[in-house]
Amino acid sequence: MPNPDPAPVRPTRRLVIVVRADPVICGHSGEARNLAEAALLAGFDDVRIVTWPLEAIQQLPRKPLHSVLPYSPGIVVERPAPVGDYKVPDGRFTAGMVGRLVELFCEDVPTVCVSLYLTPHASVVMEALSVCRALGRDPDVTTIAEAVGSDITNVVRSCVEEGRFGAAAHVFASYLGHDRCVAVSEYTRGCIIDAAEQVDATWGTSFAATCRERVGISYPAIDAGSGEPDEAAVGATLALRGLERDGYVLFLSRLSPEKGVDDLIEGYARSAAHSELRLVIAGTGPALDEMRARAAATAVGGRITFLDDVDDAEKWSLMAGCAAFVLPSKPKPEFVETFGISLVEKMLAGGGPVITTATGGIPEAVGDTAIVIPVSDPDAIAAGLDEVVALDDAERRARADKARSHAMQFDRTRVFERLLAGL
Repeated sequence: MPNPDPAPVRPTRRLVIVVRADPVICGHSGEARNLAEAALLAGFDDVRIVTWPLEAIQQLPRKPLHSVLPYSPGIVVERPAPVGDYKVPDGRFTAGMVGRLVELFCEDVPTVCVSLYLTPHASVVMEALSVCRALGRDPDVTTIAEAVGSDITNVVRSCVEEGRFGAAAHVFASYLGHDRCVAVSEYTRGCIIDAAEQVDATWGTSFAATCRERVGISYPAIDAGSGEPDEAAVGATLALRGLERDGYVLFLSRLSPEKGVDDLIEGYARSAAHSELRLVIAGTGPALDEMRARAAATAVGGRITFLDDVDDAEKWSLMAGCAAFVLPSKPKPEFVETFGISLVEKMLAGGGPVITTATGGIPEAVGDTAIVIPVSDPDAIAAGLDEVVALDDAERRARADKARSHAMQFDRTRVFERLLAGL
């Protein structure tokens, strides 16, 4: 008789990440991937990303599905189906995630659960644990909540400004209910404490003091191993796009008002560098059509190229081949750049210098390795581009080496080790 199928191997260490994952265009979607990959290297034998069904993210900037790189074997991406039908107008998708987390948490596998973006993921995790305990279970789950930029600069700050202190208190209660609370930068931590103080003033709570005591820093996890792609990969990518090494200025990020692409287009047009360098704007988002029209209206519109289909592998080669990488981010009421993941990726990739602003957490990302310009200053962008053109090869290489050395502290393996230290 044939041997019976072997019993499935029970995992011994599980990591669950609750996040808006690929194909959403956001640096923290990539961070979730990097944390998952680092967990495999650290010995976790069951790594899961619990995220949203594709139908729930239709309105968000997204990469083409075919451009999303596969995850390593051992990483499972789960997109729980919504619960209920059209009579449940909201909460259907979060109910699906809560239900799946309850099932995972009740399997009695030692688990670390990380929430990226507090809203609604931290609340989803806390609700799932509450259900487990209502079932009489005491799950072996350690929870970590990471507050990213939009959690505070958008959700909490807007609640405070609109006097919706109950909603803000809900965010803080869910956040501080986790075993470990971290922020993606010192700047973000400061924003958290400032907002908590305003909630405390209304409710008589002590969120601010608790945040000062408990909130640590965990910079975004970035894949340093993908940096500095080989010459063959860079050459093939540039040939495919009709570009030459060191022959273009690159912007690669989400196209939205706070990214400063309008200032970049104007600064490029005013620079002398535009006669030597093309401008490549890679990305998609709500400002794409507006930026295309703005570029077409300039005298240099024919030297500006928009790419809305760059995949995860190609971006490294585009970064490595550029003469300069420009992210002229500027603060907006709805968003402030609380770190700058794309800047660090560029620094790891090599290529020409970074030109950026000292907005939010960007100084923590770039250190003293970038050309820093004022916010909303096209003339300063023009001057920065002209400075880049004047650099000799030795100075360019020295700057690239310094930038990569600074960026290595954000390598995903190091970040993951620090995130879990002492748990």
